Amino acid sequence: MNGETMGRFFEAGILALVLAILVFAPLAMGAVGAWEFLVVQALIAGVMFLWGVRIAVTPGIKLFWPPLCWAVLAFALYAVARYLTADIEYVARFEMIQTLLYAFLFFAIINNLVSRECSQIISFALVFLAMGISCYAIWQYITHSSRVWNEFSSYAGRATGTYFSPNNFSCFLELTMPVTLAFLLAGRIKPLTRLFLCYAFGVMGGALAVTFSRGGWIAAAVGVIAVLATLLCHRKHRLTAFIALVALSAALAVFVTHYFSHTISYIERVNSIEGAGNVNLEFRSEMWRAAEKMWRDHFWFGVGPAHYDYRFGQYRPENVQARPDRAHNDYLNLLADWGTTGGLIVAMGMLVFGASLARTWKAVCPDERELGRGTSNRFAFFVGASAALLALAVHSIVDFNLHIPANALIGVIFLALLTGQFRFTTANYKVEAGVMARVVSIVILAVGIGYFGLQGYRRAQEWKWREQGANVNLPLLDRAAYLERAFAAEPKDFQTAYDIGELYRLQSFQGGEDNETLARTAMGWFSRGMTLDPFDARNEVGYGRCLDWLGRHDDAESHYRRAESLDPNDYFTVAMIGWHYVQSGDYPAARVWLQRSIRLEPDVNPIAYSYWDIVQEQLVRQASGQPVLPDGY
Repeated sequence: MNGETMGRFFEAGILALVLAILVFAPLAMGAVGAWEFLVVQALIAGVMFLWGVRIAVTPGIKLFWPPLCWAVLAFALYAVARYLTADIEYVARFEMIQTLLYAFLFFAIINNLVSRECSQIISFALVFLAMGISCYAIWQYITHSSRVWNEFSSYAGRATGTYFSPNNFSCFLELTMPVTLAFLLAGRIKPLTRLFLCYAFGVMGGALAVTFSRGGWIAAAVGVIAVLATLLCHRKHRLTAFIALVALSAALAVFVTHYFSHTISYIERVNSIEGAGNVNLEFRSEMWRAAEKMWRDHFWFGVGPAHYDYRFGQYRPENVQARPDRAHNDYLNLLADWGTTGGLIVAMGMLVFGASLARTWKAVCPDERELGRGTSNRFAFFVGASAALLALAVHSIVDFNLHIPANALIGVIFLALLTGQFRFTTANYKVEAGVMARVVSIVILAVGIGYFGLQGYRRAQEWKWREQGANVNLPLLDRAAYLERAFAAEPKDFQTAYDIGELYRLQSFQGGEDNETLARTAMGWFSRGMTLDPFDARNEVGYGRCLDWLGRHDDAESHYRRAESLDPNDYFTVAMIGWHYVQSGDYPAARVWLQRSIRLEPDVNPIAYSYWDIVQEQLVRQASGQPVLPDGY
C-alpha cells in the first residue's frame, strides 16, 4: 500500500469518526450530559488514534501548520496552566479536557481531511441531520409537546428539537442554514439535490421560527444575509442571490403577518412591553455585570476555567436568585473565566483567522471572467461555513452556545475545514515530518489518548454510581452509600461530597439513637465540600445546621456568617440564617433574616414562610409574657 492509498484510508476513517461526532452530539441533547460527552470524548480519542497510526506508518507524511494553529496551541497550553492553578480543581479539569479535545480535533481535521469531498460530505450530512431534527421540532410545536426523547423540557410552547433549550437548538440551525443556502445557490450539484436543499432550508426556517429564540432569529438572519451579500458581490451569482433575497423576504413577510404574529408565543416574546422578554433581558444584563466585575477583580487570569457559576454567589444581585450556569455572553464569560490573557489569545486567533479567510477567498472564489455558471462546492462551503461562524459569533453576544458541546464541535469542525483551505494559497506551512517530529507527535497523541481514557473511565464510574444514588425511592443511607462509591471514583467532586453530607443530615434530623453520629458524619462530608469548593455557601449552611441540631448554636454562628459572606443575596442562605436564630431562640433576629429572605424570593420560599409564622407567634408570646417554645425547636 503506497502513501497515497494509505492517506485515503486514514482520511476515510477519520472522516467517519468526525461524521459520528457531528451526528451524535446534536441528537444527544447537545452532548451536555456526562455520558453523552463521554461518547464524544471516545470518538475524538479514536480520531487521535488513527492520526497517530497514520503518522507512524505513512512514509513522507507532511504536517500542515498554518498561523491559526499557534493561537489554538497557545490557548490549549494556557488551559493546562490555568487548570493547575485553579481554585476548584474538578470543574477546571473538565473545562481543560473539553478545550484539549477541541484542540486535538482541530489539528486532526486540518491535517487529515484535505480532499474537497470531505467538506461537502460533512456539509450534506449536517443538512440532512438538521432537516430531520427540524421536522421533529415542528412536530413538538404542533402537538404542544415538551418531551425531548425521554426527558421533558421546561420551555413550554417553544420547540427545542433534540436539544434541551430552544436557544441552543436555534444556534444549531443558524450554523446549518447558511451552509444549506450557499450550496443551494452556488454549489455544483444536481437539480434534484438542489430541490432537496431548498426543501431542507424551508423546514429549518420553520423550525427556527418556532424556537422563539430572538437571539437565534437575529444570528440566523445575519448568517443568511452574509451568504446573500457575498453572492451579490459575485457577478455570476448576483441574479440568483437577488431572486433568493426577494423570495425569502416575501415569504418571511407573508408568514409573519398572516400567521406568526397571531401566535401567543410570538406576542409574548416580541410584542410584550412588560412581559417575560424584558425580565429575561434584565436577568441577562445582571449576569453580564457580574461577569464584568469578576473580570475586573481578576483582570489577568480570571476566576478560573468554568468558575463563573461557582463564583457568582459573591457577585449575585438581589433580583437574581437562580443559578446562572454561564454568563449568557461567551465573550464576557471568556474574560471572567480566563481573564485578559485568555481574551487576548482568542482575539489574536480571530484576527489571524480573519486574515487567512481574506487570503483564501482569492483561491476558492471562481473567476468571474471564465465561462460557465461559476458554481463550486469548495466556494459554496467557504461562503456558507464562514457565514455560519459569523452567525455563531453574533449569537454568542446573548448566549453561551460555545459551551454547548454539539454546537461548539460544529464550530470547531467548520473552523478547521476553513483553515485547511488555506493550503490552497501557499505551500509555506507544509512541513515534512522527520523522525523527531513523528516521535514527538506520536508521544503527544498517545499521552492524550491515555489521559482522556483514564479521565473518561473515572467519570463513567462516577456517573454510574451517582445515577443509582439519585433514586429517591431508596432509603437515605442506601443512597449515601452509592454516592460514596461515586466519590471514591472521583474524589474531587465537591457536589458529591455535599450530596452525601445532606443525605446524612436528613437521616440524622429524623431522630433515633445514632442521630448524633449521623450528624457528625454529615459534618465531615460538608467539611470535605468546603475544601473542594471553598466558594459554596451550602456546605457552611449544612455544617451549621448540624451544629444547631447538636445544640451547639454558638459554634454554628461562624458557619452561617461565612455562608453569608460567600452568597450574601441568596434567599436560601438568608432563610437558613433565620432558621438558625429560631433554633437558638433569638426570634427578633430570626424575624429580620426571614423577612429579608422573603423579600429576595417572595414566590417559592417555603422555609422562610413556614418559619415566619412560627416567629410571629413566638414574638407575640414573648410580648404577652407567655412561655415560648423550648430551645432547639
